[in-house]
Amino acid sequence: MRSHYCGQLNETQVDSQVELCGWVHRRRDHGGVIFIDLRDREGIVQLVFDPDAPESFQTAEQVRSEYVLRVSGRVRRRPAGTVNADLATGRIEVLGIRLAILARSEPLPFQIDEEVEASEEVRLRYRYLDLRRPDMFRRMKLRVDVTRMLRNYLDAQGFLDIETPFLTRATPEGARDYLVPSRTHPGSFFALPQSPQLFKQLLMMSGMDRYYQIVRCFRDEDLRADRQPEFTQVDIEASFIDEEQIMALMEAMIRELFAKVLEEALPAPFPRISHKEALARYGIDRPDLRIPLELVEVSDLMQDVEFKVFAGPARDVAGRVAALRVPSGGELTRGQIDDYTKFVGIYGARGLAYIKVNQIDKGRDGLQSPILKFLPDDTINTLLKRTGAQDGDLIFFGADKARIVNEALGALRVKLGHDLGLVERGWRPVWVTDFPMFEWDEKSAGWSSLHHPFTAPAIDDIAQLEANPGDALSRAYDMVLNGIEIGGGSIRNHRSDVQAGIFRLLGIGDNEAAEKFGFLLEALKYGCPPHGGIAFGLDRLVMLMSGSASIRDVIAFPKTQSAACPLTAAPAAVDAKQLRELGIRLAQPPATGA
Repeated sequence: MRSHYCGQLNETQVDSQVELCGWVHRRRDHGGVIFIDLRDREGIVQLVFDPDAPESFQTAEQVRSEYVLRVSGRVRRRPAGTVNADLATGRIEVLGIRLAILARSEPLPFQIDEEVEASEEVRLRYRYLDLRRPDMFRRMKLRVDVTRMLRNYLDAQGFLDIETPFLTRATPEGARDYLVPSRTHPGSFFALPQSPQLFKQLLMMSGMDRYYQIVRCFRDEDLRADRQPEFTQVDIEASFIDEEQIMALMEAMIRELFAKVLEEALPAPFPRISHKEALARYGIDRPDLRIPLELVEVSDLMQDVEFKVFAGPARDVAGRVAALRVPSGGELTRGQIDDYTKFVGIYGARGLAYIKVNQIDKGRDGLQSPILKFLPDDTINTLLKRTGAQDGDLIFFGADKARIVNEALGALRVKLGHDLGLVERGWRPVWVTDFPMFEWDEKSAGWSSLHHPFTAPAIDDIAQLEANPGDALSRAYDMVLNGIEIGGGSIRNHRSDVQAGIFRLLGIGDNEAAEKFGFLLEALKYGCPPHGGIAFGLDRLVMLMSGSASIRDVIAFPKTQSAACPLTAAPAAVDAKQLRELGIRLAQPPATGA
């Protein structure tokens, strides 16, 4: 039906006859001449209809926004003074000869423009209209380009694209699983996979050697801008490989991706930082290195001060006192400081102490703060030197349990960076390594895996792990880009005794381990190669590369933040007959009393 896409026409087609199809972006009637901007996925071209072709001119008079048209015409240069530099096709236009309306459109719930004014709920309800917007098409096209390039790279490196099951059994994090009832096995349930983790490990045991899959995963959890109940991973695993080799392969892949798709050069090699150092300097294990603000440890300076708010956490082995210097922060008003105090309260901080540095050479007299009276001169002088304070700066403090200080000041660091225009341009990738193997879960009063229970420990001596699990490090690694974790992975346990020992440390008894992971433990007994891998969040990666604020903008049909689909009205009630076939009876909500 067409010879060209609208957006692909240029001056090389001048005087050529073309056949075009697309949607009416705009129609303008200039009294005797009708202009129509015709849009398809590749762009927009201007059509011109005049009374010299009375039949097509009469049809053009009927055309309205989002009508679907088929046009035959001749490409010509635009008259002098009418070139549109904002359009790729802005130097040419198509003189319409024949015009057919293929489909008409009702008035739209919102206009198909770059800057749509409709709410996200409305956009998702009419997602097929939202996807017509050129900006949305560019994001979908970028996603296609990204996946194509990743496939090409992994294929060239000898990785095999192998599918794994969607219907499997519940994971150790079962509360986050989407369950699927089985009609043929009444009372039993499949679970949709949160990750192909166990299957890709089994593929390594099967001798597949190198595997990848661009795979849909499912997680029933509270949502944020970078989370969805169904999301896409670039899942990768390889045998006979160590951390250095897998990290080098993946780093090269991401560099090539940015070079080919965005024409951006990423650093080589990516910098690395340990998990411990990341928390100490940035308060978070996914630091945004574009922000030149860092936390400074001052616990040792505060152990003997009269200010109990500082002294208590400074003496507590689980506590921390940290400072955050804000260049030129002395310009912040008291109202702004109060707003930042409320902000850190979200993370559990009970306050936000500060010192304004007016004139550093005047010592105490050149400073301004309610807490100065509690700090001796030598403490103040050392504090100013350690933080590198200059005239006009402001120093914020966090004092509490280390976790609260890290989360509060880490978030404040990012907020200040954006609020004060301190975020550097460009891309700042970093590897975060040397993660703790376990973390203490106060609710269950037991150890849990910081990553997952299949991650290999740095020392595979089970006796040492059991003796001091809190100090154990794992062979895990995360790739972080501009403060967002885009990929996480590890070297896996390939010995059954080590894997069984880790299950015991996590409070998973032998019977439970056999029930949930018996197939894995058995497979480990039959010659399992050392192996490891990584999974990249494709949605997050494309979100970053496109400059979008939410992964919902780079997924064709996403869910809302409440995990609902306005387009299809899912989730929805199920017919009683279908429930009976599945052996399911819904509990009735309790009646409300009068």
